Order: sequence, then structure tokens, then C-alpha cells
Amino acid sequence: MKPTPVIDARTRRWRTALFLFMLATGVSLASWVARTPAVRDALDASTGSMGLVLFGLSVGSMAGVLVSGGLVRRHGGRPVIALGAGLLVAGLLVMAGGAALEVSGGVFAGLALFGAGLGLAEVAFNIEGAAVERTVGRPVLPVLHGCFSLGTVVGALLGMGLTAVRFPVGWHLAGVAVAVAAAGVWTVRAVPAGTGREDGDAGCGDGDSGSEDGGSVNGERGRGWRAQLEVWRDRRLVLIGLIVLAMAFAEGSANDWLPLLMVDGHGTGATAGSLTFLLFAVAMTTGRFTGGPLLVRYGPAAVVRASAVVAAVGVALVVFSSSALLAGAAVVLWGLGASLGFPVTISAAGEGAGERDASARVAAVSTAGYAAFLVGPPSLGFLADHVGLRAAMIVVLVLLGGAALLTGALRRRMPVPVAGAPSVRSDRSDLV
Repeated sequence: MKPTPVIDARTRRWRTALFLFMLATGVSLASWVARTPAVRDALDASTGSMGLVLFGLSVGSMAGVLVSGGLVRRHGGRPVIALGAGLLVAGLLVMAGGAALEVSGGVFAGLALFGAGLGLAEVAFNIEGAAVERTVGRPVLPVLHGCFSLGTVVGALLGMGLTAVRFPVGWHLAGVAVAVAAAGVWTVRAVPAGTGREDGDAGCGDGDSGSEDGGSVNGERGRGWRAQLEVWRDRRLVLIGLIVLAMAFAEGSANDWLPLLMVDGHGTGATAGSLTFLLFAVAMTTGRFTGGPLLVRYGPAAVVRASAVVAAVGVALVVFSSSALLAGAAVVLWGLGASLGFPVTISAAGEGAGERDASARVAAVSTAGYAAFLVGPPSLGFLADHVGLRAAMIVVLVLLGGAALLTGALRRRMPVPVAGAPSVRSDRSDLV
């Protein structure tokens, strides 16, 4: 039996910091999602109008996602996480004000700030998490994303309870902003500097020497954008990107629309809609925290293929079932199936590459995943105005079917050791 590695104090603190802030991010996102019916009623918005409001999240998140990888390469992950945390807090406070004043533009602006922070921080977190994973030599990203899902459970419970007692949405979101700020301060202090950063002499291009002064800096800037594009020349990475697009879209669609899907599509009350989202969040959390042994035994290709099929069954039951009770129960399948797709594909993207190339590949796939997670689902609101929200979810069903056919791209590659990584001893430990 191979000895289980024991991580040193620095790496343990690094890992715990990532887990904590992902938990806080999940709480903040679920707090918003659970209160969307209340916000929709306060704004007196139609489904299409609510889609326009949600588009603020898309605009901000895409801006954050698109620049995050380059910022990490230039400055390292820690300052990018700090900036993302600040924008998350600002966005929550602006959303709180917009909801309290019943101003759609305020909610839109708050979602844009929140989305920018989410995109910046979470791409950086995936790069950090992949580095921890290579350091300790065992899966970390599923647990990292599991902490996000656990946060959505906490946020959904909180939102459901506050919805039931009709607690003001504005005060709810403001309180969450304070908690996220506290978690962000501790996390930024705990994450080591320099993860994912490329030195100037490494950025001069593909073997070109360049000058030792301004030439190397200019070369690094040029390579920063080239690196984001050049990794997509790898056919395997393109297929992984398509898988993460589908799996992240399935997760994001539930996060954006599940409460309203149950309220408008199946005629449940707002509290029941929040409860359904809670079931989804619990299923996501369960899948991510228990998926490690399945990945070790069966490999990522088989696990993600089965996950896509299970998620598709859940979505199909929600869409086509005439029973609100059956549809509510089916979201458990939806959540379990969608749980491992995002973290497993990101982990696969970084396999078989050196640290610098792995960071570029992880950033590229993370960008694709968050684009689907945050930008794609709001577009379903425009489609729902014509065909209804339940029928619009058939798009999710089709994408899941496509992902199941592409999972051969996730077969494992041999890892490349990380030079200069924090030390790891070989012994027994209680690693997560």
C-alpha cells in the first residue's frame, strides 16, 4: 500500500483558506438565488425582464473571467483573489440597496460587480486548487468545489428561512456581504504569493531570448494573451472545454432558474421553490464530497459519463413530469449528476503538463466553464418568454447528452512534478 502524504503546515493553511472562501462564495451566490422570487416580485419583473437583470451577472462575470488568467500570470493568484473578494462584497451591498429600493438598475449593477468578483476569484481559485492538487498528489478540486456547494446549502437554508418569515432581501444580502468580507481577509492572508505567476524571463515567447529589460516584459505581456489562445490547439483540451461547457451550463441553469422553474413551471410556492434549490445544493455537495473514491476506482472519463447521464435523467423528469412532487425529487438526480463535471474537467485539463503550462490550461478551461455557468443560463430567460421555462430547459438536456459522448478526452495522463512546491512528507494523515 502506498503511504498517504502528509502536507506541511503551510500547504494545509493554503488548502484551508481556499476551502473557506469557496464556502463563503457559495453562501453568497445561494443567498441571491434563494431570494430571486422575492426580488422578482419586488421589481414586478416578467421572466424576460428578470433575464435582463440576471444579464448583469453575465456581463460582470465574463469581464472577470476573461482577465483573470492574465492577471494571475502577471501578479499571481493572491492579489487577484483579493480584488475578486472586494468586488464580491461591493456587489452584494449594491444588490442589497437595489432590492431594498426596488430599482432594477441597482440590482443589475450589483450583479455585475458580484459577477466580476466571482469570475476573478474563482478562476484564480481553480489555478490555486490545481497547484495544491499537484503538490499533495491526490484529488483536491472536487472537495474545493464541494465547499462551494456546501456554501450553497447553507445559503439556501438561510434564504428559505428568511423567505418564510419575509425578512427584507436588502438586509439579508448586506449581512452576507459582511461575512464574505471577513472570510476574504483571512483567506488573502493565508494564500501564498506567486502561484501561477510567470517570471519575465519565462515570457519572452517560444524560445526567443529577448532583452533582459523591457524586452522580456513586453514579451511576457504578448505571451500572456498568446498562452490563452495557444493551449486550444490541443484537440484534447478542446474536447475537455466542450464537456465543461455542458456540465457547467447544467449547474448554472439550476442555480439561476430552479426556484422560478418550480414556482412558474410547476405552480409551487416561493418557499417550496427555495426548498427545491436546497435539495439540489445538498445533492451537489454530496456528490462532490463523496466522488473522490469513485474517481480513484473508475477514472474521470467513466465518472463524468455516468454523471452526465444521471443529470440528464433528472432534467428530463423536471421538464416532462406533470407532478411537482416528482419534479422536486428529480432535482436530486440533477444535482448529483452535475456535481463532479466542473472540478473533474478542470483537474484533467492540468494533467500531464508542467506548472506554467498547467496554469494556462486550467485558466482556459475555467474560463470556458464559468462562461457557461454564469453567462449561458440567463439567456434561457429570453427563450422561456416564447416556449416557457420548462421547455427552455431542454437545451440543458441536449448539452448533457453531448457531454456524455465526449468523455473519452478525460482519460488520465501522467502528472508532471511541481518544481519548488511546498514540501510534502510521505506518511499517514487525515487529508481531506
